[in-house]
Amino acid sequence: MLKDRIQKLVNQILGHSPTPIKSIGKHPDWESFLQPESKYWKSAIKKAKGGPKVLIATSTGGHTAVTPIESLLAVALTLRGASVHILLCDEFLPACLQAWVKAFPDQEEFVKDGPKNKLCEACFAPAYQMYRSLGLPVHRYSDFITPQEAQAAKELAYSFPYDKIGDYELDGLAVGEHALAGALRFYAKGNLEDEPNGEAILRRYFEASLLTTYVTRRLLNTDRFSSACFHHGIYVPQGLIGEVARKQGTRVVNWCVAYRKQCFIFSHGDTYHHTLLSEPTTNWENIPWTPQMEADILEYLKSRWQGTQDWIWFHEKPEEKLSAIASELGIDFSRPCIGMLTNVMWDAQLHYRANAFPNMLEWVLQTIRYFEKRPELQLILRIHPAEIRGSLPSRQPILAEIHKTFPTLPSNIFIIPPESQVSTYAVMEVCNAVLIYGTKTGVELTSMGIPVIVGGEAWIRNKGITLDASSVQEYFELLDRLPFGERLNETLTQRARQYAYHFFFRRMIPLKCIEPTEGSPPYKINFANLNALLPGQERGLDVICDGILKGSEFIYPAEVDRVH
Repeated sequence: MLKDRIQKLVNQILGHSPTPIKSIGKHPDWESFLQPESKYWKSAIKKAKGGPKVLIATSTGGHTAVTPIESLLAVALTLRGASVHILLCDEFLPACLQAWVKAFPDQEEFVKDGPKNKLCEACFAPAYQMYRSLGLPVHRYSDFITPQEAQAAKELAYSFPYDKIGDYELDGLAVGEHALAGALRFYAKGNLEDEPNGEAILRRYFEASLLTTYVTRRLLNTDRFSSACFHHGIYVPQGLIGEVARKQGTRVVNWCVAYRKQCFIFSHGDTYHHTLLSEPTTNWENIPWTPQMEADILEYLKSRWQGTQDWIWFHEKPEEKLSAIASELGIDFSRPCIGMLTNVMWDAQLHYRANAFPNMLEWVLQTIRYFEKRPELQLILRIHPAEIRGSLPSRQPILAEIHKTFPTLPSNIFIIPPESQVSTYAVMEVCNAVLIYGTKTGVELTSMGIPVIVGGEAWIRNKGITLDASSVQEYFELLDRLPFGERLNETLTQRARQYAYHFFFRRMIPLKCIEPTEGSPPYKINFANLNALLPGQERGLDVICDGILKGSEFIYPAEVDRVH
């Protein structure tokens, strides 16, 4: 835009060109960056001491995708008059989300010592040094627990019945649920069956969950925070911080990296995986719709076929030619096709609440059994590429689970494995309808006019666009209506595009001061000076900080921003 080019030229003339903040190891070198403005920064900290208290509960300081964002927020919130405090685990927890099975090929080491020998020192010390350099209060886990509490946590963790840990609650807090989530994430599986050390590792996560609960309760009773901000909102320890904060009346803000480049999703009260399901439709259905907005969302959705505007995608060169796809799959696209999209097994179990089916695997198996009796329809099951290409590749492949029940697949069932370069979009575009469990692809498919049946807790559910099953019986009644006589009508398709616009452009908040990198950490902080973080300088940062401080919606006004 002309305005941006003019501002860039002015910055260059004045010597204010943005430059990346240098790093110490994998953390931003805030100390060096702030040195030329030390008086200004110290004055800002002094002015903020009486302001609203905000807890940046980073906890796992070695998470290099987290500390750049949360340290940036600490600085920006301080400049807005907030009294910011930091929380870090100081090599204290016996298990956490930094650990996973591939980092511990000798599981006995983790069973015996947890993450301490391999992860803890590199996790805590550099983050502690970085946050301390800001001159803000940094709280450590070990300062907020007594030896008696630590011993009680260990005794309970190792004596409580193993098969009941997942259901354990402490004063109404779902401590066991997060412990189980932590152990499942460690193994990247949907259950702990066939894992010889599964019980021992779950007990480690149970102990860590109890300790985090005790620590967070004492911290929030010691300092009354108006809000607590931290990434994701599930697993250990973040899930327990959220449990305690909600119980004690501290507003919770969770965030995650979004799909679009330089964008992040923030949500109030819980992880966005849950809040997007219950978000009021009034947040988006009444925004004035223009031809430009329609063109923008359609252009972006098409870009997702190759991932050119995203920093999360799974295929470099997807195969989009139907003739080549038909040859690879052995399918006849002239006959009615029904698409089916899975999630990663462990990911689906942790992020999405069960609805019609107890879990995603049961949904898959029962759907295959159904189509076995509908030979006139071809079911094309696309296994999520993230099973092998995600940040935590699954150790419980869905195809192996299917073959346990169906050693030989029915002749009308076709499976696209996760390693296949076949374009999911190209195949689903020619399907009569698509069945989904929890994938966000439902947002995109409905925008293409494709009917979608939801068997789980996908974000497109409850938006007045899809056919949502609330029971197994209702799900199969919807399948009995297949094939559909037509695609979504114009009204429903436009509604779907409005939601897609809201989801991809308004809920995904851009931060221009964050730039992608090719390595780890996956992005760097890039701005000229502290004034660039003040209110009015970057709209995305304003939306985020206002949400943390004032409780306003984390909705970016893209419809206004893109016009100007």
